[in-house]
Amino acid sequence: MARVPDRRSARSTGVPSAPPEGLDLDLVLDRSSPVPLYYQLARQLETAIEHGALASGSLLGNEAKLAARLGLSRPTVRQAIQTLVDKGLLVRRRGVGTQIVHSRFKRPLELSSLYDDLEKAGLSPTTRVRHNALEPASPEAAVALGIAEGSGVHRLERLRLTHGRPVAALRNYIPEGLLDVDTVRLESTGLYRMMRAAGITLHSARQSVGARSATAQEAALLDEPVGAALLTMRRTAYDDTGRAVEYGTHIYRATRYAFEFQLLVRP
Repeated sequence: MARVPDRRSARSTGVPSAPPEGLDLDLVLDRSSPVPLYYQLARQLETAIEHGALASGSLLGNEAKLAARLGLSRPTVRQAIQTLVDKGLLVRRRGVGTQIVHSRFKRPLELSSLYDDLEKAGLSPTTRVRHNALEPASPEAAVALGIAEGSGVHRLERLRLTHGRPVAALRNYIPEGLLDVDTVRLESTGLYRMMRAAGITLHSARQSVGARSATAQEAALLDEPVGAALLTMRRTAYDDTGRAVEYGTHIYRATRYAFEFQLLVRP
Protein backbone atom coordinates (compact mmCIF):
# COMPACT_ATOMS: atom_id res chain seq x y z
CA MET A 1 0.00 0.00 0.00
CA ALA A 2 1.35 3.44 -0.88
CA ARG A 3 2.27 5.66 2.10
CA VAL A 4 0.16 8.78 2.58
CA PRO A 5 2.48 11.80 2.39
CA ASP A 6 3.34 13.33 5.74
CA ARG A 7 1.61 16.72 5.91
CA ARG A 8 4.40 18.33 7.94
CA SER A 9 7.08 17.13 5.53
CA ALA A 10 5.16 18.30 2.48
CA ARG A 11 4.49 21.66 4.09
CA SER A 12 8.17 22.41 4.53
CA THR A 13 9.80 20.67 1.58
CA GLY A 14 7.20 20.40 -1.19
CA VAL A 15 7.86 16.65 -1.51
CA PRO A 16 6.06 15.13 -4.51
CA SER A 17 2.72 13.66 -3.50
CA ALA A 18 1.96 10.08 -4.42
CA PRO A 19 0.35 9.76 -7.85
CA PRO A 20 -3.30 8.80 -8.23
CA GLU A 21 -3.91 5.08 -8.29
CA GLY A 22 -2.92 3.62 -11.64
CA LEU A 23 -1.41 6.89 -12.91
CA ASP A 24 2.29 7.65 -13.05
CA LEU A 25 2.38 11.33 -12.12
CA ASP A 26 4.64 13.50 -9.98
CA LEU A 27 2.29 15.88 -8.21
CA VAL A 28 3.86 18.51 -5.95
CA LEU A 29 1.65 20.40 -3.51
CA ASP A 30 3.21 23.38 -1.74
CA ARG A 31 1.28 23.89 1.47
CA SER A 32 3.25 27.04 2.29
CA SER A 33 2.04 28.72 -0.92
CA PRO A 34 -0.85 31.23 -0.86
CA VAL A 35 -2.24 29.40 -3.90
CA PRO A 36 -5.12 27.18 -2.74
CA LEU A 37 -4.34 23.47 -2.71
CA TYR A 38 -7.35 22.62 -4.86
CA TYR A 39 -6.10 25.02 -7.54
CA GLN A 40 -2.56 23.58 -7.39
CA LEU A 41 -3.95 20.10 -7.88
CA ALA A 42 -6.33 21.16 -10.66
CA ARG A 43 -3.60 23.02 -12.53
CA GLN A 44 -1.15 20.09 -12.38
CA LEU A 45 -3.79 17.63 -13.55
CA GLU A 46 -4.73 20.02 -16.38
CA THR A 47 -1.08 20.27 -17.44
CA ALA A 48 -0.78 16.47 -17.40
CA ILE A 49 -3.87 16.21 -19.63
CA GLU A 50 -2.58 18.86 -22.05
CA HIS A 51 0.82 17.13 -22.36
CA GLY A 52 -0.69 13.67 -22.80
CA ALA A 53 0.49 12.23 -19.48
CA LEU A 54 -3.17 11.58 -18.71
CA ALA A 55 -4.68 10.09 -21.84
CA SER A 56 -8.30 10.39 -22.87
CA GLY A 57 -10.28 7.62 -21.19
CA SER A 58 -7.93 7.23 -18.20
CA LEU A 59 -9.45 7.12 -14.72
CA LEU A 60 -8.41 9.21 -11.73
CA GLY A 61 -10.03 6.84 -9.26
CA ASN A 62 -12.56 7.86 -6.65
CA GLU A 63 -12.20 11.04 -4.62
CA ALA A 64 -11.67 9.30 -1.28
CA LYS A 65 -8.69 7.25 -2.49
CA LEU A 66 -7.21 10.22 -4.33
CA ALA A 67 -7.56 12.42 -1.23
CA ALA A 68 -5.90 9.79 0.96
CA ARG A 69 -2.99 9.29 -1.41
CA LEU A 70 -2.39 13.05 -1.70
CA GLY A 71 -2.89 13.82 1.98
CA LEU A 72 -5.76 16.19 1.18
CA SER A 73 -9.33 16.50 2.37
CA ARG A 74 -12.09 15.15 0.15
CA PRO A 75 -13.65 18.61 -0.31
CA THR A 76 -10.31 19.91 -1.60
CA VAL A 77 -9.98 17.09 -4.13
CA ARG A 78 -13.65 17.43 -5.07
CA GLN A 79 -13.18 21.14 -5.77
CA ALA A 80 -10.12 20.46 -7.94
CA ILE A 81 -11.98 17.83 -9.94
CA GLN A 82 -15.03 20.05 -10.33
CA THR A 83 -12.79 22.80 -11.73
CA LEU A 84 -11.68 20.46 -14.51
CA VAL A 85 -15.19 19.08 -15.02
CA ASP A 86 -16.36 22.67 -15.59
CA LYS A 87 -13.60 23.10 -18.17
CA GLY A 88 -14.70 19.96 -19.98
CA LEU A 89 -11.47 18.05 -19.27
CA LEU A 90 -12.96 15.50 -16.86
CA VAL A 91 -16.33 13.81 -16.60
CA ARG A 92 -17.92 11.97 -13.69
CA ARG A 93 -19.46 8.67 -14.79
CA ARG A 94 -21.66 6.75 -12.37
CA GLY A 95 -20.26 3.32 -11.74
CA VAL A 96 -17.01 4.18 -13.53
CA GLY A 97 -15.44 7.11 -11.69
CA THR A 98 -13.81 10.33 -12.80
CA GLN A 99 -12.54 9.99 -16.36
CA ILE A 100 -10.27 12.12 -18.54
CA VAL A 101 -12.25 13.24 -21.56
CA HIS A 102 -9.78 15.23 -23.61
CA SER A 103 -7.43 18.17 -23.55
CA ARG A 104 -8.36 21.52 -25.02
CA PHE A 105 -6.88 21.75 -28.50
CA LYS A 106 -4.77 24.88 -29.06
CA ARG A 107 -4.53 25.85 -32.70
CA PRO A 108 -1.81 28.19 -34.03
CA LEU A 109 -3.02 31.14 -36.06
CA GLU A 110 -1.63 30.24 -39.45
CA LEU A 111 -2.97 29.22 -42.85
CA SER A 112 -3.70 25.57 -42.15
CA SER A 113 -6.79 23.40 -41.98
CA LEU A 114 -8.39 22.25 -38.75
CA TYR A 115 -8.25 18.66 -40.01
CA ASP A 116 -4.48 18.81 -40.57
CA ASP A 117 -3.86 20.50 -37.21
CA LEU A 118 -5.93 17.95 -35.30
CA GLU A 119 -4.23 15.07 -37.12
CA LYS A 120 -0.77 16.45 -36.31
CA ALA A 121 -1.78 16.63 -32.66
CA GLY A 122 -2.70 12.93 -32.75
CA LEU A 123 -6.40 13.60 -32.12
CA SER A 124 -7.74 11.39 -34.96
CA PRO A 125 -10.25 13.84 -36.48
CA THR A 126 -13.42 12.65 -38.16
CA THR A 127 -15.89 14.61 -40.28
CA ARG A 128 -19.63 14.45 -40.70
CA VAL A 129 -20.86 16.23 -43.84
CA ARG A 130 -24.24 17.79 -43.07
CA HIS A 131 -24.76 19.68 -46.34
CA ASN A 132 -23.04 19.71 -49.74
CA ALA A 133 -24.82 21.46 -52.60
CA LEU A 134 -24.22 23.87 -55.48
CA GLU A 135 -26.19 27.05 -54.76
CA PRO A 136 -26.38 30.71 -55.84
CA ALA A 137 -23.87 32.80 -53.90
CA SER A 138 -25.39 34.88 -51.11
CA PRO A 139 -24.38 38.56 -50.91
CA GLU A 140 -22.01 37.76 -48.04
CA ALA A 141 -20.28 34.88 -49.86
CA ALA A 142 -20.15 36.82 -53.14
CA VAL A 143 -18.38 39.78 -51.53
CA ALA A 144 -15.91 37.52 -49.68
CA LEU A 145 -15.06 35.54 -52.83
CA GLY A 146 -15.05 38.52 -55.20
CA ILE A 147 -17.72 37.03 -57.49
CA ALA A 148 -21.11 38.20 -58.70
CA GLU A 149 -24.07 37.65 -56.39
CA GLY A 150 -25.99 34.59 -57.55
CA SER A 151 -22.93 32.92 -59.08
CA GLY A 152 -22.60 29.23 -58.35
CA VAL A 153 -20.85 28.22 -55.12
CA HIS A 154 -20.58 24.92 -53.32
CA ARG A 155 -21.93 25.40 -49.78
CA LEU A 156 -20.45 22.86 -47.40
CA GLU A 157 -21.52 22.31 -43.81
CA ARG A 158 -19.47 19.87 -41.77
CA LEU A 159 -19.14 18.78 -38.17
CA ARG A 160 -15.56 18.08 -37.09
CA LEU A 161 -15.10 15.60 -34.24
CA THR A 162 -12.30 14.05 -32.20
CA HIS A 163 -12.79 10.85 -30.18
CA GLY A 164 -16.42 10.92 -31.31
CA ARG A 165 -17.16 14.30 -29.74
CA PRO A 166 -17.76 17.53 -31.71
CA VAL A 167 -15.11 20.24 -31.77
CA ALA A 168 -16.38 22.62 -34.44
CA ALA A 169 -19.12 23.26 -36.96
CA LEU A 170 -17.69 24.41 -40.30
CA ARG A 171 -19.42 26.23 -43.15
CA ASN A 172 -17.46 26.82 -46.35
CA TYR A 173 -18.18 28.32 -49.76
CA ILE A 174 -16.14 27.19 -52.79
CA PRO A 175 -16.52 28.86 -56.23
CA GLU A 176 -18.11 26.61 -58.84
CA GLY A 177 -15.66 24.77 -61.09
CA LEU A 178 -12.72 25.14 -58.72
CA LEU A 179 -12.77 21.79 -56.95
CA ASP A 180 -14.56 18.45 -56.99
CA VAL A 181 -16.09 18.55 -53.49
CA ASP A 182 -17.08 14.91 -53.23
CA THR A 183 -18.87 14.11 -49.96
CA VAL A 184 -17.03 10.83 -49.43
CA ARG A 185 -13.65 12.55 -49.74
CA LEU A 186 -14.78 15.40 -47.47
CA GLU A 187 -15.54 12.85 -44.76
CA SER A 188 -12.13 11.22 -45.05
CA THR A 189 -9.77 14.18 -45.35
CA GLY A 190 -9.45 17.95 -44.99
CA LEU A 191 -10.65 20.59 -47.45
CA TYR A 192 -7.24 22.23 -47.83
CA ARG A 193 -5.65 18.84 -48.42
CA MET A 194 -8.14 18.30 -51.25
CA MET A 195 -7.21 21.69 -52.70
CA ARG A 196 -3.51 20.91 -52.63
CA ALA A 197 -4.15 17.57 -54.32
CA ALA A 198 -6.04 19.44 -57.05
CA GLY A 199 -3.02 21.67 -57.71
CA ILE A 200 -4.30 24.74 -55.84
CA THR A 201 -1.49 26.55 -54.02
CA LEU A 202 -2.78 28.34 -50.93
CA HIS A 203 -0.88 31.55 -50.34
CA SER A 204 -2.62 33.82 -47.84
CA ALA A 205 -5.87 34.53 -46.02
CA ARG A 206 -7.85 37.26 -44.31
CA GLN A 207 -9.23 36.04 -41.00
CA SER A 208 -11.17 37.42 -38.04
CA VAL A 209 -11.73 35.69 -34.69
CA GLY A 210 -14.53 36.45 -32.25
CA ALA A 211 -16.76 34.95 -29.59
CA ARG A 212 -20.46 34.69 -28.75
CA SER A 213 -23.01 32.49 -27.00
CA ALA A 214 -24.43 29.32 -28.54
CA THR A 215 -27.96 29.33 -29.88
CA ALA A 216 -30.23 26.38 -29.12
CA GLN A 217 -29.51 24.84 -32.53
CA GLU A 218 -25.74 25.31 -32.20
CA ALA A 219 -25.75 23.97 -28.65
CA ALA A 220 -27.50 20.79 -29.75
CA LEU A 221 -25.08 20.36 -32.66
CA LEU A 222 -21.96 20.85 -30.56
CA ASP A 223 -23.16 19.04 -27.42
CA GLU A 224 -23.02 22.21 -25.31
CA PRO A 225 -25.62 23.92 -23.10
CA VAL A 226 -27.59 26.78 -24.62
CA GLY A 227 -25.66 30.00 -24.11
CA ALA A 228 -22.27 28.26 -23.85
CA ALA A 229 -19.26 30.22 -25.05
CA LEU A 230 -18.31 29.69 -28.68
CA LEU A 231 -15.29 30.91 -30.60
CA THR A 232 -16.04 32.19 -34.09
CA MET A 233 -13.83 32.49 -37.14
CA ARG A 234 -14.32 33.98 -40.61
CA ARG A 235 -11.67 33.38 -43.24
CA THR A 236 -11.19 34.05 -46.93
CA ALA A 237 -8.27 32.09 -48.40
CA TYR A 238 -6.38 33.06 -51.57
CA ASP A 239 -4.16 31.10 -53.92
CA ASP A 240 -0.79 32.20 -55.29
CA THR A 241 -2.48 34.15 -58.09
CA GLY A 242 -4.50 36.25 -55.64
CA ARG A 243 -7.77 34.49 -56.45
CA ALA A 244 -10.18 33.84 -53.56
CA VAL A 245 -10.63 30.07 -53.38
CA GLU A 246 -12.58 29.58 -50.16
CA TYR A 247 -14.71 31.51 -47.69
CA GLY A 248 -15.46 29.95 -44.31
CA THR A 249 -17.53 30.80 -41.25
CA HIS A 250 -16.82 28.43 -38.38
CA ILE A 251 -17.82 28.02 -34.73
CA TYR A 252 -15.77 26.17 -32.12
CA ARG A 253 -16.49 24.88 -28.62
CA ALA A 254 -14.55 27.14 -26.25
CA THR A 255 -14.30 24.25 -23.76
CA ARG A 256 -12.33 22.19 -26.27
CA TYR A 257 -10.64 24.70 -28.51
CA ALA A 258 -8.45 27.81 -28.36
CA PHE A 259 -6.49 29.92 -30.82
CA GLU A 260 -2.82 30.38 -29.97
CA PHE A 261 -0.45 32.88 -31.56
CA GLN A 262 2.87 34.61 -30.99
CA LEU A 263 3.25 38.39 -30.75
CA LEU A 264 6.48 40.06 -31.78
CA VAL A 265 7.73 43.57 -31.05
CA ARG A 266 8.41 45.54 -34.21
CA PRO A 267 11.99 46.86 -34.41
